[in-house]
Amino acid sequence: MASSYPRSNSSSGRSIGTVTVLLSILLLISTASGFRGRVGGRMEVKDVKSNEQVQELGRFSVEEYNRMRRHSGHENGQVTFYEVVAAETQVVAGIKYYLEIEGRLHGITRVFDSVVVVKPWLQSKQLLHFCPSKTRYCRV
Repeated sequence: MASSYPRSNSSSGRSIGTVTVLLSILLLISTASGFRGRVGGRMEVKDVKSNEQVQELGRFSVEEYNRMRRHSGHENGQVTFYEVVAAETQVVAGIKYYLEIEGRLHGITRVFDSVVVVKPWLQSKQLLHFCPSKTRYCRV
């Protein structure tokens, strides 16, 4: 006796997989609209000067930079933290913060560029980059 049901074969399993992949891509695209259409793009942090988390990351950046300099034998040239004046975030394997930090080095107030990655689920933060900014200097 012949069955009226269609026979199952491996191609139907592949089409279910294809549909799943396409639905996943659509979900990713619709979620990305919250990032202004740029997955992994940088987003400006508003109200930087009143954002305690960003200011704390700026302090961390300066302290970590000074610690690494002392560890490498550079006792002079410690940066004094004033405040973070601009910040952007980027979602990576954690949150990457791009900071412009106002500080003082050798008696001169200037701006420093810093990049910090925060992974809250690991309770970790890592300084990736810290150097004087090439674009902005502060006047005292």
